[in-house]
Amino acid sequence: MWSDFHEKHWWKESVIYQIYPRSFMDSNGDGIGDIPGIISKLNYLKDLGVDVIWLSPVYKSPNDDNGYDISDYREIMDDFGTMADWELLLKEMHDRGMKLIMDLVVNHSSDEHQWFVESRKSKDNPYRDYYIWRPGKDGKEPNNWQSTFSGSAWQYDENTDEYYLHIFSKKQPDLNWENPKLRQEVYDMMKFWLDKGIDGFRMDVINFISKVDGLPDAPNPHGKKYVSGSRHFMNGPKIHDYLQEMHGEALADYNVMTVGEMPGVNVEQAKLYTDESRNEVNMVFQFEHVDLDSGPGGKWDLKPLKLTDLKNNFTKWQTGLEEIGWNSLYLNNHDQPRMVSRFGNDQQYRIESAKMLATFLHMLKGTPYIYQGEEIGMTNVRFDSIDDYKDIETLNMYNEKVNQNGEDPAKVMESIYVKGRDNARTPFQWDNSEHGGFTAGTPWIQVNPNYTEINARQAVNDENSIYHYYRQLIQLRKEHPIIVHGRYDILVPEDESIYVYTRTLEFQKLLVLLNFTDKEQGFAVPVELQGKKNEILISNYDAGEAYGSDVSLRPYEAIVYLIED
Repeated sequence: MWSDFHEKHWWKESVIYQIYPRSFMDSNGDGIGDIPGIISKLNYLKDLGVDVIWLSPVYKSPNDDNGYDISDYREIMDDFGTMADWELLLKEMHDRGMKLIMDLVVNHSSDEHQWFVESRKSKDNPYRDYYIWRPGKDGKEPNNWQSTFSGSAWQYDENTDEYYLHIFSKKQPDLNWENPKLRQEVYDMMKFWLDKGIDGFRMDVINFISKVDGLPDAPNPHGKKYVSGSRHFMNGPKIHDYLQEMHGEALADYNVMTVGEMPGVNVEQAKLYTDESRNEVNMVFQFEHVDLDSGPGGKWDLKPLKLTDLKNNFTKWQTGLEEIGWNSLYLNNHDQPRMVSRFGNDQQYRIESAKMLATFLHMLKGTPYIYQGEEIGMTNVRFDSIDDYKDIETLNMYNEKVNQNGEDPAKVMESIYVKGRDNARTPFQWDNSEHGGFTAGTPWIQVNPNYTEINARQAVNDENSIYHYYRQLIQLRKEHPIIVHGRYDILVPEDESIYVYTRTLEFQKLLVLLNFTDKEQGFAVPVELQGKKNEILISNYDAGEAYGSDVSLRPYEAIVYLIED
């Protein structure tokens, strides 16, 4: 029974590493990371101990949104190499016992995809209905929805005197999932990659694919020109039908994992998506915890993070998906700032706080995701000028706030330093040579100047580094079923300085102590845990000994005790 369960749920035991290929490793000196570059670093990832690689999009793309605008789902982007390079990558990963997860981007395509090229030719073109076209209303757009990247979510097309919907960039028209032919095209494309031997999909904004009938205006109490239409396309009316159909048509015959990126999903919805009996997805990426430091004005409206908010949120998800479903665990990715800069202290206590945050995440129940560079403590970047930034979301926001609305450029830049997506996209820092060893040429985006101190070569050679701490965490997960399967319970939920939780499986307990501050903090061990046999499983300072009645935690200290009943 256990081995069946174990085999069926390999993704629960796994640690996943996300590669953003443009910024990982450049093999040919053109300044852009590529697939041969990734192959050259597979031993580094194998030594780290990760089981699964999630590869951000490498498909053919004009690169309006760094590859999330796909013009051919069955070809590799020239910047990244060839299909033969990709096939070698898959083989080299499998030879090392690692699995490969590909990005699936099917809420939208590129406007340069052949389907859209045909679709815009005429209203009776066979591909017209692959996208969402509408006539204008009162001389304006069909509705008041705002694009995620600023401005209207509709683009007028003179050729047929209609508008097409694009929730993201105008070069990313939304696909029409109401059309069964379109859906079949997507499933056939998924099987194309599954038959090549990939091990699953990370599904980009997959809960956006079902739109509310009629595409109504969104409520607009303040009379703005455009407002978020998310209530009409997030977790829409047919989303479960589509995901269950996708499972039956494309996924059911393969032993693969799926994770759905789902902005706006709550715990109750996530239970439906990840309930194994429903055959939708294995886990979701939710966004609540990465919105806790956003004010009422949204992402760029900065506000300090309260530890109790973070605790309440993680506890809600840990307990909510305990019996039904499964959590994905992350603190950063290609769309989020660097976690040590955001949740830790990237100056005085960079190493300690990076290890503390890693402990926090890897001891929770769920599948941990490591974003490239996290394991060496890479930090946010502060470029001098907006001209040094590349991200479409950042550039559009800056243009709107500064050039159109006259806001203070220094204040807007400060929000970019804290929240901009390019924080995660600066090149991986391999060593202290020029450009951090990422490229022999000029990198597509500048390397963070701190590469001379923070780099993989330094980290691998220092046994006390963040990198080796990650290796230890990953190894512990393989050795202790309690880390994968134990029940989560929070202690001292109201404390604003320390986060303490336990994991329980049969006769074992883990006690996880985390100091989220730069001051020493005390913790009184609950009476019921005193006097029990305990040992330190991992700690980010020189290990002390077994606890007694209380524990003193140094700045950003993390200690995990294994307690035997």
